[in-house]
Amino acid sequence: MKKIYFILLTAAIIMIFFVSKNVYDKQDQTIYVAIDGNNQNAGTKSKPFRTLGKAASEANAGTTVFIRKGNYNEKLVVKHSGTKSKPITFKAYNNEKVVLSGKELKDVEGDTSLVTINNKNYVTISGLIIQDLSTDLTDETVIGIYVTGESNHITLENNNVQRIETHADDGNGHGIAIYGTGTMKDINISNNILEDLKLGSSESLVLNGNIDGFKVENNIVRRSDNIGIDLIGYEGISNDKKVDYVRNGIVKNNQVYEISSYGNPAYGEDYSAGGIYVDGGKNITIEKNTIYKSDIGIEATSEHDYKYADNIKIINNSIYDNYYTGISIGGYDEDRGGTINSTISQNILYRNDTKGLGGGQLLLQHDTKNNLIERNMLTAGPSRIFISNYFTTNQENKLQRNVFHKEKGEKGIWIWKAEEYTSFAKFKNASQSDEKSGYLDPGYQNASKYDFSLKKDSPAKEIVNG
Repeated sequence: MKKIYFILLTAAIIMIFFVSKNVYDKQDQTIYVAIDGNNQNAGTKSKPFRTLGKAASEANAGTTVFIRKGNYNEKLVVKHSGTKSKPITFKAYNNEKVVLSGKELKDVEGDTSLVTINNKNYVTISGLIIQDLSTDLTDETVIGIYVTGESNHITLENNNVQRIETHADDGNGHGIAIYGTGTMKDINISNNILEDLKLGSSESLVLNGNIDGFKVENNIVRRSDNIGIDLIGYEGISNDKKVDYVRNGIVKNNQVYEISSYGNPAYGEDYSAGGIYVDGGKNITIEKNTIYKSDIGIEATSEHDYKYADNIKIINNSIYDNYYTGISIGGYDEDRGGTINSTISQNILYRNDTKGLGGGQLLLQHDTKNNLIERNMLTAGPSRIFISNYFTTNQENKLQRNVFHKEKGEKGIWIWKAEEYTSFAKFKNASQSDEKSGYLDPGYQNASKYDFSLKKDSPAKEIVNG
């Protein structure tokens, strides 16, 4: 009798263990996917699913989907929304190498993306390598990660998006594309790497349409043949034309380099790609970014007539060795919009215009009004142009406390309202720069190695910090 009792007790303990384990797994709300899994499995760590599609269909609010190492030749389409207290996360397990590859996807017209979030909320994509999606079709847009519709509280972090390519002469591709057809809020893009992209007429990382509130921080964007980071308005993306523009966000601590449209079939031999570009956005801060070896460091304007980049703060960025210009505001011709109510402050503009294209360190184009340009330090490049302004539609722009680097044996050129000056005094008078602005050696610690900190006895300190 004791023996039977012991056997029954042991069986009960084992049953309680397995029931408790299953309840624990369910409460944890974790799902596992592995290339050696099976979609008939329970989706646990020991019995994972095989496909991302199966995991996405099972991942309800509060679920973390852990993806094990390996190559997944399929798309990830997020099926459900999370909530504030129960978000949904798709994540590489324990920093394993998880690759979503588009190599086996065939060309089809329309949008083709390896990760898609459409009309979903509280979703995070983390730690994935997304690569090798290409097309030869003009009417197909290839995208690494695509967020669209009315998606809110979205986080894209620690992903590597590479080799997304259009090979069509008039094609389009994006590394990461956020398209707000409905209202989008709280979009967070951080610590991603986007590289080696062939984009046609499109952008590496783009936010476009009705997006109100975002952060783009600590990303690396490099080696692509069109714009690095783009914030766009007025292209007809939103269902509501009144709010068809990106607004109320920050672009901070990103590294952007080797971004050039030269050789891109859509642009030919033009050096026109911005490292960071605001095209019709509003209330956006661009701060503490490093941009180099690109066509244009930072550009803020609108490509649409009578539309503007409005209240853009370009602050404390390091911008050097770019091919055309360091910072550009205003439309490139009189059929474009412009830049208003914006601030360019405390930036380092060092030896841009390396191709001698006449953009100088700071380029003011068509329709610039009521902008503050202050406390910047500018070192001329091969063209010797500090400020380039060939348009007379330059109104109420205020210059104060800027430092122009005076170099022994080198002249400086300032172009203001289509007049060229080689005398700093005459430029200062024409531009109504304040008395604190200076033409002197700022005294960098080691500018040749891109150390732009100032020596203790730097005369520039009093000007830019005073």
